[in-house]
Amino acid sequence: MLSISLTIQSSFPDRPLTVAVLGASGAVGLEMLKILEERSFPIKELRLLASERSAGKIQLWRGESLTVEKVSPQKFEDVDLVLASAGGSISRQWRDVINSSGALIIDNSNAFRMEENVPLIVPEVNPKEVFTHQGVIANPNCTTILLSLVLAPLASKLPIKRVVVSTYQSASGAGARAMEELKNLSQEVLNGKTPKSQVLPYSLAFNLFLHNSPLQSNSYCEEEMKMVNEMRKIMGQPNLALTATCVRVPVLRSHSESINIEFTEPFSVEVAREVLLNADGIEFLEDLEANRFPMPTDVNGKDSIAVGRLRQDLSHPNALEMWLCGDQIRKGAALNAVQIAELLLPNKL
Repeated sequence: MLSISLTIQSSFPDRPLTVAVLGASGAVGLEMLKILEERSFPIKELRLLASERSAGKIQLWRGESLTVEKVSPQKFEDVDLVLASAGGSISRQWRDVINSSGALIIDNSNAFRMEENVPLIVPEVNPKEVFTHQGVIANPNCTTILLSLVLAPLASKLPIKRVVVSTYQSASGAGARAMEELKNLSQEVLNGKTPKSQVLPYSLAFNLFLHNSPLQSNSYCEEEMKMVNEMRKIMGQPNLALTATCVRVPVLRSHSESINIEFTEPFSVEVAREVLLNADGIEFLEDLEANRFPMPTDVNGKDSIAVGRLRQDLSHPNALEMWLCGDQIRKGAALNAVQIAELLLPNKL
């Protein structure tokens, strides 16, 4: 079994920063706290901000007990960086206040991703664009981030003509409450009861359903169109042909994707494997004899995504197929945001 994992990390400035985590009590916010500590991010003061419902909760960080505070304009005073993961409406509500305070916001919602003057960043893919920001940087959607780590290095060798992707998205993509609900409803099924979902529209216990984000006029759901539009922006290819089908599956954490990539000419499996083996953020897991390929449990809590089952598409001479798994909370959200901040540290944001 072959394996490689590379991590981006910038040199740190002399001056430690004042950082606020907006949405600090959610699944992604909590993961951000872990990552900031693990990567020794240079922090002078860390402010944990959330809604009134979460205010007063205590979080342990670097051995210190920090209290989650209700967000207010005063909480952004003298802040250098805001890592936001409280949802699009909250980000839009506080954007002007944050920027007026002089802080940079790295936002994990879809509020600003498609704005022309807001860079949409995956550090392994388009790091230079981070320096064009005007106070706001957007974190892409989780499935888009994972897919971009595969598409970008391959596209650097041979132009991509078309991508067909199907996603298998875990409960973690819907937040901590959805994860807890999956555990509880699975136990109800085992106890012979009929599960009734309160968080998701349908029970995920021993079940799956097409992604429940709103359907668009073209009959694609919002989640699927996020992948299409965001990938075009990240890759700098506004006409990239990409189609997606997104599915919610009964997995607690980490997403999976089945990917078919058509190139402008044949791309040998051996060359593609070598490209992916040397790509940042990828762990190549493939044991053909044992029929063993990436699983969500392989990547839970890990920075890198796992790629495998790379093969020639039997139906098209210019197409390759592959499979990936990646931790949605980590590389698909919190880690990517912190990596973006690290790119800017030499410039002190």
